Amino acid sequence: MNGDSMEFQRMVVLIDADNTQLTKLEEVLHEVSAFGRIVVKKAYGNWKKRLLAKWEDQIKRLAIKAEQQFDYVAGKNTTDIAIVIDAMDLLHTGMYDAFVLVSSDSDFTPLAVRLKESGIYVIGVGEKKTPEAFCSACDNFIYLEYLEGGEEKKEAQPQNVKARKESSRKKGKGNDDESMTLRIGFVDPDIADIHNLLRIACEKFQDDDGFTPLTSAGNYIKRVKPEFNTKTYGYSKLSDLIRSFPDLYEVKRYSSGSSSIIVYRCR
Repeated sequence: MNGDSMEFQRMVVLIDADNTQLTKLEEVLHEVSAFGRIVVKKAYGNWKKRLLAKWEDQIKRLAIKAEQQFDYVAGKNTTDIAIVIDAMDLLHTGMYDAFVLVSSDSDFTPLAVRLKESGIYVIGVGEKKTPEAFCSACDNFIYLEYLEGGEEKKEAQPQNVKARKESSRKKGKGNDDESMTLRIGFVDPDIADIHNLLRIACEKFQDDDGFTPLTSAGNYIKRVKPEFNTKTYGYSKLSDLIRSFPDLYEVKRYSSGSSSIIVYRCR
């Protein structure tokens, strides 16, 4: 996706917990949020299974509705059928413009085909082992292997903040600990998440020169983190935040009549 990508207003995300990597769940939501506004998020599974025990904390944190589906016959789950039924019910309301099917199961191929026949944009998310038929039935398919794991991202980003801090000190800026604390967001680890989202937004909305409109990035971050407010990190505007990290971002301003556009790209 880039700067001229489509923007959906009412997206549905249906997650097959039996066929999805929990460690990539947050990254999946980050990825599909670039397509538009998610209004329905549901995860399906038999939550009594030990294999799904670790899902509870994540689906609570990410505000995903957990749909319980018991196994009526030992060794066979009915999650797929539950997802299909819900998908068709949601389709027939006529309220939604895009569906995201998170699974590596080929059984969802007919559902993807049916949704497309109804004029719905279909995004599939699954592992590389996903059968080609399911991938081809979607308008867009995202491989989980190409998404960064949450732990890797959180470990890498603070190093950038630390490097920024050390760089500033060497230049004679921010020698006062309290001042430096303010500039890097009160040493709040969430600033690392903001840098990560700015990087993702840059990858998805950039133009041919690699620059991304700051408004597009800001809208994307608000979709992923509705509570986002630059004042939390000590900045009045998002443009002030990125300008405070010149080693991470290159920023430009273009004038267009009485208005101006701020763009950036990651270094």
